[in-house]
Amino acid sequence: MDCEKTCCFTGHRPDKLPWGEDERDPRCAQLKRSIAQAVEEAYVAGIRRFISGMARGCDLYCAEAVLKLRETERDVTLECARPCETQAESWPEAERARYQSILDQCNYETLVQHSYDRFCMLRRNRYMVDRSCRLIAVYNGVPKGGTFQTLAYAMKRGLTVHTIDLEDFL
Repeated sequence: MDCEKTCCFTGHRPDKLPWGEDERDPRCAQLKRSIAQAVEEAYVAGIRRFISGMARGCDLYCAEAVLKLRETERDVTLECARPCETQAESWPEAERARYQSILDQCNYETLVQHSYDRFCMLRRNRYMVDRSCRLIAVYNGVPKGGTFQTLAYAMKRGLTVHTIDLEDFL
């Protein structure tokens, strides 16, 4: 795999988004446009492979933006990096269907480990960063949690970081 052509994502789940689960909120639509623009900019910069961690919220938004870009740019690939087999097991039915639809359309699916443990999300995040040269982060500025840890790790590893500030969507 060519890390120089790979971008991964990090971002918040619905409970940390200003609109929560309501994707009809105009701010959510605006965020999705910002994500699509960041994905297109990464493509123009030479990125061809994208890796999503497949969490609810921003990870799924990002994966969907990549699938949309792939409709016109046939050399784009999407890898879905799942932290464990049961990732979506407790999600609402509609979100499980969305998750499965993305998995069905991706080019590569990576299962980081079989069973859940308290470190599987961290391992998934490091797997993605270690294989990328760029990170697109949807971040609320709070210095704790998985998005913050992934962003900090990516910066430590020297990735090019494109941050979409959630404060812009309040």
